Amino acid sequence: MNKQQNIGFIGLGVMGEPMCRNLSTKSGVKIVAFDRREEPLTRLSMVGVSRAASLAEMADSDVVFLSLPDGEAVQEICLGNTGLITVLNSGAIVVDLGTSPVTLTRELDSRFKGHDVLFSDAPVARTRAAAEAGTLSIMVGAESRVFNALEPLLRMMGEEITHCGTVGSGQLVKIMNNMVLFQTVSALAEALAIGRGAGIDPAVMFSALSKGSADSFALRNHGMKAMLLDKFPHDAFSTAYAMKDLDYALELARDVGFEAPGAQVVRDRFRQAIDAGFHDSYFPVVSRVI
Repeated sequence: MNKQQNIGFIGLGVMGEPMCRNLSTKSGVKIVAFDRREEPLTRLSMVGVSRAASLAEMADSDVVFLSLPDGEAVQEICLGNTGLITVLNSGAIVVDLGTSPVTLTRELDSRFKGHDVLFSDAPVARTRAAAEAGTLSIMVGAESRVFNALEPLLRMMGEEITHCGTVGSGQLVKIMNNMVLFQTVSALAEALAIGRGAGIDPAVMFSALSKGSADSFALRNHGMKAMLLDKFPHDAFSTAYAMKDLDYALELARDVGFEAPGAQVVRDRFRQAIDAGFHDSYFPVVSRVI
């Protein structure tokens, strides 16, 4: 990797801040970060990350990573009146680490190509703890030459880097990953409710499930560390964000002519949780409404 690279990082939320920190501490390259909040910028300044007062200060970046809450935010940062498309130099690469609609991702690729800027989708999976440890799973949609250029940087944030195909492929796989995760968490919430109703100790039940064919990442993380303890913090993957990602999955399903009834059931449960006041709570809180 070229040690003279300049890196831009936009979005220092639950996942973005630890990812940016890992990039800074492991890469030794100059990183300029942008966020509307002062606190993460102050924390990251302690590990050598500079703050950008505006997107214009990203102009000299060779690679700009985005860790934003939704497709609307990505679109505004990329295509707005003072967006990246107006400031980046020829040959720069923009990388979306968040979960965004596949159609938007492909539109951004086309728009940036018109300005001789490259685009890649590289949405991340796993938890905030994985972001802090640098052990994320990252699903990449990019031309081969772009993937080869990005892989060393991505490996500073994740341990499983999968090249899924051309631009948009990373988002498609990540959206399906989340759809399966949400349905698994919903199934765990049903098991929890039934088990409790039948008088089984939930901790014993989940422990037994983890030793059998029902074992899963969702069980060990969302089930044992959140649902079993009835702890659903606000500084984690919220119900509102989960429903947004599930809506992306249902949109893809409609595009291919599939109804996805299981995903629709989970969406209805997310809607119940949000209506019950759990908008900002960690999404396994859906267990409280089942």
